[in-house]
Amino acid sequence: MAFHPYIAIEGAIGVGKTTLARILGEALPAEVLLEVFEENPFLSDFYADRQRYAFQTQIFFLMSRYRQQHKVISSTLRHSGLVSDYLFAKDWLFAHLNLAGDELAMYERVHAVLGEQIPSPGLVVYLRASLDTLMDRIRFRGRSYERQMERDYLRALSEAYDSYFASYDVAPVLTLDTDGVDIINDLSARQSLVNRVKSALAHDTLQLSLLDADEDAGAAVPLGARRRLADFQRFHRAAGRGQGAIADLFVNYISLTEEVGELGRLIRQTWQRQESLLPQAGNRQEAMDRALESANAELQVQLADALAYLLKLANDAGIDLEAACLHRIDPDQSQPWLST
Repeated sequence: MAFHPYIAIEGAIGVGKTTLARILGEALPAEVLLEVFEENPFLSDFYADRQRYAFQTQIFFLMSRYRQQHKVISSTLRHSGLVSDYLFAKDWLFAHLNLAGDELAMYERVHAVLGEQIPSPGLVVYLRASLDTLMDRIRFRGRSYERQMERDYLRALSEAYDSYFASYDVAPVLTLDTDGVDIINDLSARQSLVNRVKSALAHDTLQLSLLDADEDAGAAVPLGARRRLADFQRFHRAAGRGQGAIADLFVNYISLTEEVGELGRLIRQTWQRQESLLPQAGNRQEAMDRALESANAELQVQLADALAYLLKLANDAGIDLEAACLHRIDPDQSQPWLST
């Protein structure tokens, strides 16, 4: 299956997310997913009285963003690239800016459940601009419900975005400064931004799109050619829920040992075949290459099965396996397996 990139564009209000999304959609080309924020009935009241209407506004946005992204992303990436003018995680950022206490706690519980079901982007384009630039662009587009937006709120939002993306590690982040950049009227500036995004997409360091579970069919739905370890871990968690499975650390451990035993049997057979091929091949490396070639298909199956149960064990124990691996390869940690 061909790889279809998924790009999410983020940044503070007025920074130009929707404009760039439409430009990239045409340039890549890719389909474009735009946030439907106008349908929020609390938005105008929120800008007039943020404390009173924050919770209603935030919950409405959370459910609206979930419905849109959960439905569109998976189906689109089967046949096309996708550019979105927002990241689902932005909802969490706004909630922490606007909510507190029991309301924030309730919001976080709902967000945690819904967020697991949303595919991660392959690239995030983070647009930045000065406060004066943001205020000018907001005034220029003239949306009635934004006229009451406070400068201090926009400043706090910009700082929250900077803080959030300083430690964001779900996907690669391309940060672009848009002060003095007119991608609507300046064709060279527009092309420069497009080229930078294309260059970021071309790098092999791109992190991976989600392997989601089609709950109706009960089958894996590949959304792209490159994925992250955490994506497979989420897939097994979602698949287990769909089948009504109960997390069982010990059953999955026994299953893992059985798969490792099968893997050991296959490796032993491969070693024996290497020895039998050695006189004909003339050297051990050539003999091993031939032995591995004949065992390749079964090795793929056994390794994948062993990994599946390892991921299930991590889920049973509540461990983020990718984070654990990154911790183990930290230069300050002892990693005896790196020297083997």
